[in-house]
Amino acid sequence: MHIKYLRFIICLFLILLSTAQGYSQEVITECLGIELPNYRWYSLLPSDPVEMMMVSNDWKPPAEGKSIRINDTLSVCWEKIKADSSGWFSGDVFNTGYAYVQVNSDKNKVMLLEAMGNFKVYVNGEPRIGNQYQYKDEYEFWEPRFDFCLLPIKLKKGRNDLLFQCMRGKLKVKLHQPETIIFFNNKDTTLPDLLIGEATDTWGAIVVINATDKPLRHALISSPHPLIKLSPVPIIQPMSVRKVGFRLQGPAPAEKGPVNIPLILSSGDQVLSNTTIQFRVLSPLEIRKCTFISQIDGSVQYYALNPAQKNPDQPKALVLTVHGAAVEAFNQANSYYPKSWAHIVAPTNRRPYGYNWEDWGRLDALEVLRLVKQKLNIDSTRVYLTGHSMGGHGTWHLGALYPDQFAAIGPSAGWISFWSYRVREQKKILSPIEQLWMRPTSPSNTIALSPNYRQMGLYIIHGALDDNVPVEQSQLMVAELEKFHHDFVYHQQDSVGHWWDLRAEPGADCVDWPPLFDFFARHRIPDLQQIRTIDFITPSPGISSKDHWLSIAAQQRQYEFSKVRIQFDPGMKRFHGTTVNVLHMGLDLELLSPGDIFIIQLDNQAIENLNRNDYQSQIWLENFHGRWTVVAPWSMQEKGPHRYGTLKDGFNNNMLFVYGTQGNREENVWAFNKARFDAETFWYQGNGSVDIIADAEFNPGADPDRSVILYGNADTNAAWKYLLTDSPVQVSRNRIGFGKDILKGSDLACLFIRPRKGSMLASICAIAGSGIKGMRLTVNRPYLYPGFGFPDIMIFDSTLLKGDSTGMKLAGFFGIDWSVENGEFVINN
Repeated sequence: MHIKYLRFIICLFLILLSTAQGYSQEVITECLGIELPNYRWYSLLPSDPVEMMMVSNDWKPPAEGKSIRINDTLSVCWEKIKADSSGWFSGDVFNTGYAYVQVNSDKNKVMLLEAMGNFKVYVNGEPRIGNQYQYKDEYEFWEPRFDFCLLPIKLKKGRNDLLFQCMRGKLKVKLHQPETIIFFNNKDTTLPDLLIGEATDTWGAIVVINATDKPLRHALISSPHPLIKLSPVPIIQPMSVRKVGFRLQGPAPAEKGPVNIPLILSSGDQVLSNTTIQFRVLSPLEIRKCTFISQIDGSVQYYALNPAQKNPDQPKALVLTVHGAAVEAFNQANSYYPKSWAHIVAPTNRRPYGYNWEDWGRLDALEVLRLVKQKLNIDSTRVYLTGHSMGGHGTWHLGALYPDQFAAIGPSAGWISFWSYRVREQKKILSPIEQLWMRPTSPSNTIALSPNYRQMGLYIIHGALDDNVPVEQSQLMVAELEKFHHDFVYHQQDSVGHWWDLRAEPGADCVDWPPLFDFFARHRIPDLQQIRTIDFITPSPGISSKDHWLSIAAQQRQYEFSKVRIQFDPGMKRFHGTTVNVLHMGLDLELLSPGDIFIIQLDNQAIENLNRNDYQSQIWLENFHGRWTVVAPWSMQEKGPHRYGTLKDGFNNNMLFVYGTQGNREENVWAFNKARFDAETFWYQGNGSVDIIADAEFNPGADPDRSVILYGNADTNAAWKYLLTDSPVQVSRNRIGFGKDILKGSDLACLFIRPRKGSMLASICAIAGSGIKGMRLTVNRPYLYPGFGFPDIMIFDSTLLKGDSTGMKLAGFFGIDWSVENGEFVINN
């Protein structure tokens, strides 16, 4: 029998038996817990004695009553805690502390760990992602579920140590015995809706779990249903999970309704797993999910579209709506009654919590904005931004950074920033190295960016009795706007809380508020020729570089605010204005006619007798030692809007994780575990999908525009010699070379970013250490989470975990030419 027919028969047979993976399970009912100070979560310098033990390899299983010293005046003790009847542990320990569980096994075996409420877990010392957003068993129908976090782990014969870092006030731990060793987890899928009358050509995604000791290679996803095309599965490393995409192509469906489609995971002639997924077939005017391939990591993401209802051939307005925490993008779009004149589009922020619309959440919103403008017939002058709660913050954040993209914005119940809300400490006095380390968080400083709002209309909504996001958040911004803004409305609804809906009219009033949409309808983005004055602030050209006909390509001091106020006088053919912290600046010349002779006056300096015919679409200027001069366009080899640095910027451009295998056993184990942990973090937090390979498999000639994350150092990662030989930072055993300086020691951690040679876009990030202690010190650094900033390079040791700023050895930014000599660094002696 031909293999495809065999697969078809096997698949249908198994689907008739069951469509779900079965498990036998054990619920953990007893643990030891220890409470640490709450500031540990929020501090730039976290004091964490438990992590210190993990870094130093001093960890020993705790005993009840055993104490740990926090500092010279504070010690805390491990206490025995029992779970309630449903298996949940609760208490202050589970907000800010650690929980230890000892599991005894009669043999070596593989289990599936399902933990809930934890930030991360060490399994016999190996870091694995937690499941911080699942903190209950039952969900309402509208709530996103987080019951998909199943991790394959190895239990050895005898004692096994599970150490949970907690943050939700609750913890539940289950261990499952898997029935198979490679299988689909269909609790985490990303699927599009199909449309009557429209051919299908898109992508879906599903999680595959590899609970074996070997990488899964050359596997395929297929189906007897013609809609699913044979799709290769990328490499899935041992004892790991990965969300993988599969192609959907087919003719237009003819009827509405659900369609159940089987999926088969196979390798060669072997069927490894099967499941059934359900698609919805909808009419073209219904609210739907649309999937796409993200340029960030090559993963499958979606946005929700609430389409305009009338005159489909006419250009429509676009309302980009960004959701709140624990809200699915589809539910966000479904909170609006459909409009006749506007498409309502809800990006995902990569997950219902995601990144608070910062970092990769911000990039997701921009990806969706670009895609929708390409796919739909959008009136580019009628683009609006709104959102609720965390999405209200996203509205403030995105609107402040990209003021030329939106005609008006409408934040509802939005918090302003991490510092104004409740998430980060505000230390009044920072050392020089702390100040520099904090500078990459400047994009989060919404208040400082608020003058950009003068370019758009604002309609602000807040419930007077909001007990989630206090009304003072909106009032704080209103007080700021009153200083300079003349086109904003503040509507404070009496007697309502965070989410409210007062009218019988479909649509939730706290987002689908009629006066808000009337306000939107009266605003347009002006044409370039209509704009005489630009007043623009940016935290960094790598975040936001353009405002109508003005571009900023580089700063004098990176990640400090750059400001330009410039006016064009058409009668005098003159640009004139002032700048702060600008190195390279460009002006679009569409405001001029061919042959015009014009003048540029900046900071009381004049550049005269400029001929429009001598330039193409832009003229570029450089502030060289306080003097403005006309220069050639900035080089793509230098820092610019395309690649400006900070460590986080490297986690983009379909990045590849490469772990070292040339070190000793401890170093190699750390490199693999850390790469897997970061990939799991990007999956759980950001619905991501990252390739992980060993250094021996790395091909330096392949995919030159792909960013690479190296785990290890020059001695332990063989790919280092291909990618970082010319780097001014060299990390090897017992030393770190930085330019002409040498830092010695075996406990130094080093995180840095460099441009990838030969590419105009890609970067190389090193997650490195001068020894195993330094390597372990990188594990818990939160560079994949919002609200934390990391400059181009950081070198630190374990003193950092004592809350001591002397643990920061070096931090800073490479020069605009990526050199050490022209950079800005603080060295802590």
